[in-house]
Amino acid sequence: MDTTIFETIKKEIRNQTTIPYFGLGVFEGIMTKDGEAVPHDSDSLILAMNGGRAMAPRLMYEYSRAAMHLEQRRGVEYMTQLINHIYTKPFDPTPLHKAIVDMMPRYIIDTNRDTKLQEVLAYTPHCMIIGKARIMGNDYRYEVYEYDVENQKYFLVEEEVLETAEKILFKPMGTPLPNPSFIISDADYVDWLTEAMGGYAVPKVLKTYRKTKKYLFLGTSFDRDTDRMVANELSLDLEGGYVITDKELGKKEKKFIDKHNLEVIPMSLPEFIKAFV
Repeated sequence: MDTTIFETIKKEIRNQTTIPYFGLGVFEGIMTKDGEAVPHDSDSLILAMNGGRAMAPRLMYEYSRAAMHLEQRRGVEYMTQLINHIYTKPFDPTPLHKAIVDMMPRYIIDTNRDTKLQEVLAYTPHCMIIGKARIMGNDYRYEVYEYDVENQKYFLVEEEVLETAEKILFKPMGTPLPNPSFIISDADYVDWLTEAMGGYAVPKVLKTYRKTKKYLFLGTSFDRDTDRMVANELSLDLEGGYVITDKELGKKEKKFIDKHNLEVIPMSLPEFIKAFV
């Protein structure tokens, strides 16, 4: 493996031409302080949602389907509390979270539902965009917050603030902080993706900023329709980018990777992290 690729990617992150994009796989092998595995893929997230028990095969296909089933039985509020419980169990930010923030990118996309990047940024002024679903009153599917370092608090602000923000963290699928809010079930995704396709899920500033950028997909796989559709909407106008995987790619994954001009780095994510961090 040509090691210059790692230096190239680092340089591109530092000079703001490549945008880091975090997915579930970044938590592979990560444990909470109580010794529980942090969900790192669809199956482990379903098990976490269902008290460690597998669900029916049709529900095990994708976590959003399993979440929809639980939501229909127990309600939206139950799901919010459940996901909040999973992602507020104490565990440290990973070396990858710290390394990426140290590279000083202006903009990071984190499709996970934890607070680790927020914790790493706790002493850095930043803005955060939280994705929302099924909200009444407008078509927009996000809220913009500004972080006050002195008071360690987020304040809801108008999106114009993003124009001059030095750091922007985009959490399209939600986060426990400042208020638990998540996109997790099929119904959430259908609503978010429908509005995203209409241009209502990404603030205007970012639509301009992201033009001709590359993306570094970390722990993201494209074998499920949902993940592909979300990545497609968040990376419109991209120049290309990188996918890290040592798995054999399916037909749909290959098609997505080719269409988006992504370079496959054939390593497992833990191997990549070792070489990269």
